[in-house]
Amino acid sequence: MAFKPANNIQDLQYFGEFGGVNPSISDSSTYTFLSAKTMFDTFEGNADGCYLYSRHSTPSNLYLGEALAAMEGTETANVSASGMGAITPTILQLCGAGDHIISSRTIYGGTYAFFKNFTPRFNIKTTFVDITKLDSVEAAITKHTKVLYCESVSNPLLEVADIKSLSEIALRHGLKLVVDNTFSPLSISPATLGADIVIHSLTKFINGSSDTVGGVVCGTQEFINNLRNVNDGASMLLGSTMDSLRAASILKNLRTLHIRMQQHSKNGLFLAEKFEADGLKTVYPGLKSHPSHDLFKRMMNEAYGFGGMLTIDVGSLEKANELMELMQHRNLGYLAVSLGFYKTLFSAPGSSTSSEIPEDEQKEMGLSDGLIRFSIGLDADIERTYNMMHQCMVELKIV
Repeated sequence: MAFKPANNIQDLQYFGEFGGVNPSISDSSTYTFLSAKTMFDTFEGNADGCYLYSRHSTPSNLYLGEALAAMEGTETANVSASGMGAITPTILQLCGAGDHIISSRTIYGGTYAFFKNFTPRFNIKTTFVDITKLDSVEAAITKHTKVLYCESVSNPLLEVADIKSLSEIALRHGLKLVVDNTFSPLSISPATLGADIVIHSLTKFINGSSDTVGGVVCGTQEFINNLRNVNDGASMLLGSTMDSLRAASILKNLRTLHIRMQQHSKNGLFLAEKFEADGLKTVYPGLKSHPSHDLFKRMMNEAYGFGGMLTIDVGSLEKANELMELMQHRNLGYLAVSLGFYKTLFSAPGSSTSSEIPEDEQKEMGLSDGLIRFSIGLDADIERTYNMMHQCMVELKIV
């Protein structure tokens, strides 16, 4: 039977304290105990249903975590104050001094900087590979390798990871496969394809209103318990705690994610096909010209399409900036980082979200100065949007 992530979210039923159709928000930093023994048991992790302190968890955070675990098909999940607040404790929980990570070379700039510049302080080394070349992935494995890390659809080059094959490599060598699924919620379900841990920046498509920063780690109960452990849990001790009010807000928005992703994907495919027909160098997994188009089709939950992210290359940073400024002036979107908003967002990642990656490495991986990353919005009349974008490109002699 096909995995249907939106059904799993829909089937969760939460009532508020007084019968509200939304669960009540636990607006407390600490929790009272009826007995000293219960407090002790909770500290030891032996009291189910009891809450200790909001840095550990809250009812509101657990509601959201449960819904996200249902979406990804994992046993449970732990929400955090940001996407990086999900990634960093996951890696530090899995790796210690002397350990080794293999990572996709094209990943979010903050993750890249964490692997390249920060974890070496703890003698944790990372080898960056072309994740689409499985032989290169396997060749990079050493006796010290603990983690294989990738993004389902990479930021910003939109390379697609073969999660099933990567999971088989990880299993053969006793590694944990950690997949950041931020670009493709609902479209791809990494855990069903063999990923051990699935991460999201909730800031993006899942929340969808660009008013909240958040993250989640979806995995086994054992791993999430380890993250929350009061003695050596990286999430508990590093303290990137999500606020209960924010958790409640994201949970409400999660309920409409399936509708939004369908529209993001519909609009993304329409624009990608038009841009490619105009002769622009266009990258979008829904295009037959994308090298991993067939792979994405095999992995995808078909109802949600190929996602809302695409790139075009206009040749130079100067042209990219001119086009983005003109499109913003014509109210076609915003010149802004991040993604998943109801309006289209565009940026030149080489000088923004991927600026942590040195220029020579950007060139090696194919990240050019003229690359524009689009997060396609929820426009009701995408044909009108295209016509206006096309006019901008004609005026600037891009097409």
